[in-house]
Amino acid sequence: MAAKRDHDNKTAKDTDISANYYELHTDAVSNLVEATKENTPRYTSEELEKYTKHHKFSLPMWLKVCLAKWWGYGAICFFVFWGLGIYLPSQLDIIFVAGIIIGMATNLVLNHFIRGFEKEKNENQKRMMVHVPGVPGFLLDILYGFLLIFLVVSVYGVLQLILGFTFGVEPILFGLITLGVDAFCLFVKNYLMEIRNRFHHA
Repeated sequence: MAAKRDHDNKTAKDTDISANYYELHTDAVSNLVEATKENTPRYTSEELEKYTKHHKFSLPMWLKVCLAKWWGYGAICFFVFWGLGIYLPSQLDIIFVAGIIIGMATNLVLNHFIRGFEKEKNENQKRMMVHVPGVPGFLLDILYGFLLIFLVVSVYGVLQLILGFTFGVEPILFGLITLGVDAFCLFVKNYLMEIRNRFHHA
């Protein structure tokens, strides 16, 4: 009798659990079907990012762009000054080729990386010198490459004059100097654009 009573109690308990299980899931399905924009809770982007981001550490945008440019300029130094330097007859030829390659690499590689970092459209526009698409933008980037290499060579000359000795060109320092010159040119450009916009809105 005791065994039968225990069996009946267990059966009743299992029946209650099964009933509650299906009742619970029925309510959940009903809530999902009846959900509308009015009764659906809203969450801030900060709250949603807690569940969508899989990493806690994130580099700021300006640092990502700087690292990409520094790496790109250093790679150009490695392939042009160290790679092609033994085949080009004069330093002027090396500088000329470096200007072309800096412009091409900026237009075809670096700017695409910089745009790829964007979370919002045109977020990194102020970090690029040329925004013109197509062939005109390609040619403008090459002209900007000539300006960059001219200023970089000038900086090398000033440093050698101040330090009192001549040092060779290597990727790390070349990348840093080119990055600094590029940042200066972008600062001047953005400052002039801001002045122009103020006059237009005045």
